[in-house]
Amino acid sequence: MSLSSTTKEAAAIAPQSSTPRPVEQQSTPATLAVKDYLARPTVSSFIAGGVAGAVSRTVVSPLERMKIIMQVQGPGSVKYSGIWGTLRRMWKEEGWRGYMRGNGINCVRIVPYSAVQYSSYTIYKELIMEPGRTELDTPRRLSAGAMAGITSVIATYPLDIVRTRLSVQTASIGNLHVDRTHAPGMWSTAVVLYRTEGGIVALYRGILPTIMGVAPYVGLNFTVYESMREVVADDKGNVTASGKLFCGAVSGAVAQTLTYPFDVLRRRFQVNTMKDLGFQYSSVWDAVLSITKKEGPFGMYKGLSANLLKVVPSMASSWLSFEIIKDLLQGK
Repeated sequence: MSLSSTTKEAAAIAPQSSTPRPVEQQSTPATLAVKDYLARPTVSSFIAGGVAGAVSRTVVSPLERMKIIMQVQGPGSVKYSGIWGTLRRMWKEEGWRGYMRGNGINCVRIVPYSAVQYSSYTIYKELIMEPGRTELDTPRRLSAGAMAGITSVIATYPLDIVRTRLSVQTASIGNLHVDRTHAPGMWSTAVVLYRTEGGIVALYRGILPTIMGVAPYVGLNFTVYESMREVVADDKGNVTASGKLFCGAVSGAVAQTLTYPFDVLRRRFQVNTMKDLGFQYSSVWDAVLSITKKEGPFGMYKGLSANLLKVVPSMASSWLSFEIIKDLLQGK
């Protein structure tokens, strides 16, 4: 037997190296199907929108409650005055819980609300897109955004009115009888509303001024953001994280300032049956006349400064979170 053949036989029976070779991870058909499903524009917008809503609202929860308290404070009550004065009073009376009061229901509301809004906008964009184009013009953006806003309001409005009640029931406003040791919960508040204030109608009280405000607000928000995004994008259409934050902040501030009176009307009607607050309105027009007569021309803008302080970081973080999650789901 030759030396070369002996060497070959020895090599053949020699033990293999104990170091395992890396195994390529191959996606199964089921995994690929899930990825493809999540990457669909409507689905990815729905999920990303829900996450964005939860993140943005939790960040600004104290400012959100402060805004609501200032909006529903009648002309005879001045216990909550100014941004920092209101924040100090909230902390003095209720501590950290006062800052986060209503945030649970707010997140329960905002996740489906934001998810429906972003996904609806995606659907409406596809429906009204002109053939051969990839982006909407300004009028169509406004229309798609307005329809998305209306859709999201109708789908989640009962949660919004419950959130408002939770925010004001432990505040020192008007003649409200405050019991902070046994503050009502989300479900109990909804049940009381349903049983004592008119059934399903009570859960949709104030929806008309809400739609009147939300439709133009959402339309402006989407339109301004997408227009600003085109301005700050590079040659390849990419936008940095700071650019997205900037666009989101500007879009939120512009949209909220122009539509804020409708937001005040919404809050007033949501607590219209709480007699201890000191005001009741028979219609939207009656509310406008009453507020401007008793509280002056700026009565319709109560809480605007606090709201802008909230809207800027809220919309900035919302748009950034939305784009990040959507890109991850779509594999970008």
